[in-house]
Amino acid sequence: MTDKKPLILVCNDDGITAPGVRNLIRVMNEIGEVVVVAPDGPQSGTGHAITINGILRCDPITIEEGPQKEYSCSGTPVDCVKLAVNVVLDRKPDIVVSGINHGSNSSINVIYSGTMSAAVEGSLEGIPSIGFSLCDFSWSADFKPALKYIKEITLRVLEKGLPYGICLNVNIPKYNGSDYKGIRICRQAKANWEEEMDSRKDPRERSYYWLTGRFVNYDEGEDTDEWALSNYYISVVPVNSDITAHHWVREMNSWDL
Repeated sequence: MTDKKPLILVCNDDGITAPGVRNLIRVMNEIGEVVVVAPDGPQSGTGHAITINGILRCDPITIEEGPQKEYSCSGTPVDCVKLAVNVVLDRKPDIVVSGINHGSNSSINVIYSGTMSAAVEGSLEGIPSIGFSLCDFSWSADFKPALKYIKEITLRVLEKGLPYGICLNVNIPKYNGSDYKGIRICRQAKANWEEEMDSRKDPRERSYYWLTGRFVNYDEGEDTDEWALSNYYISVVPVNSDITAHHWVREMNSWDL
């Protein structure tokens, strides 16, 4: 039996000054020894990108006074995890927590998410990892009602652990003034973005584009993250780094390639 506090690595994709990560740091300070390695600016939508054609910087910084140690990284969320594990820390963290993201990372959004890619990278390092997201894009979003659930889920993962290559994708509905109904373990809903490229002209008449679109849920199941969120539950989806379509391997073997 030991009283040693767990070592917690905190990162995100909205940048080290984002309100979401500042709230996450405060919760993690109640649980263990916190080291923050987070991007120096927004890295939303970077997915599992890494920096290979440029240098990386990782500098100590103080955003808020507190027991946590903080480092600002010039790279992506995945770079942050790699630098933390290989350079900043003198031992592997007991858990990686990423977020709290400003906006949903449910369903198909998981593959684009820098927040979740940091958690996936943690799982590939053999570290239990969680990505937390609040379905509210506002910089002034109310994170406080979600914090007790974030603490509960983190403590349970520290207690139970997670298998290699599996992390948790936790999405929290936008706060509506009443307490959340609870936590649901879910599967990822079958959904996608119907996208358009908004074409515009700059002052020199050169074309440029803004990606636009709307999110469409094709899944009517009541065991999905989208159902849970729309019914005011916190969704928890176990995410596997192995993206092989195992059910299709047998079919492809019949192709006689």
